[in-house]
Amino acid sequence: MTTSTPVLLRTADELHARVRRGRRAVVMTMGALHEGHATLIRTARALAGPGGEVVVTVFVNPLQFGAGEDLDRYPRTLDADLGIAGEAGADAVFAPSADEVYPGGEPQVRITAGPMGARLEGASRPGHFDGMLVVVAKMLHLTRPDLALFGQKDAQQLALVRRMVRDLNFGVEIIGVPTMREEDGLALSSRNRYLSTRERRTALALSQALFAGLDRHAAQEALCARAREVPATQARAEALSALGESRAAADAHAVATSVPGSATAVRAAARLVLDDATRADPPLELDYLALVDPSDFTEIGDDHTGDAVLAVAARVGATRLIDNVPLTFGTLGTLGAAS
Repeated sequence: MTTSTPVLLRTADELHARVRRGRRAVVMTMGALHEGHATLIRTARALAGPGGEVVVTVFVNPLQFGAGEDLDRYPRTLDADLGIAGEAGADAVFAPSADEVYPGGEPQVRITAGPMGARLEGASRPGHFDGMLVVVAKMLHLTRPDLALFGQKDAQQLALVRRMVRDLNFGVEIIGVPTMREEDGLALSSRNRYLSTRERRTALALSQALFAGLDRHAAQEALCARAREVPATQARAEALSALGESRAAADAHAVATSVPGSATAVRAAARLVLDDATRADPPLELDYLALVDPSDFTEIGDDHTGDAVLAVAARVGATRLIDNVPLTFGTLGTLGAAS
């Protein structure tokens, strides 16, 4: 793996002058690199192979910051970023100026994120995803990669980039990489450095809520699997009672006809944790908790089967954080009704 400092490129001409070798994998960042970014870069290195090339972009995109957001406050740590990128295996860092990316000022022709871009993060940050897609499209054109890697922590962004690439026929493969977490469970983010010690304790409720939802989902799947093992008779109620699930045993028929991992119950389990955090000191200010279909980020119902994303956004002090976990509903199928 490359451990030397990567080449720093400031202009598109410098980037295009590089001799292409093998597959090029690109990791797009806004800088302030941390272990989550390093994981993306290491994954890119593995996918590109020893004969390929890994390019990391560092650009704080003004188009995706709304009024009152932290554009000026966003950390800029290019020297440290070069070291982290090099240690993780990057060959080059492309760090253009705003004038290089947007010659002549803000672009007049834009990409719009469509209906999916108006939900959740898009509703909370109007215009954010339009600006994000513009810069991702430009970076894809400028870097001309075979592969581009994005973190699952920004699940809605990942979904929109995939949709743009598919809808507009970009010739690039988009790779999603699982979220990296700190030891206490907090999702790695450049904004974590803004949190005080007390604020960080409150912020842990985001990941704790998601894990509570996951636990509830797993418990319901296990319960329904056990219920399915016995005939749809009185024996089913006895089997459920033996599990110690008093609420389920009280109405075995309802359990037997339910969809495994009910979305309503998953949301409720997560919300209990978040509600407690709103009473913490300092309090968590919840923006949204959502359980959505990853294809369009609309809320799912209790009859949903297949993949889903449990997502949360909240503010602690002056810092806004997001997190999510993927899960799958109905892997066991809908149980037959008791006779």
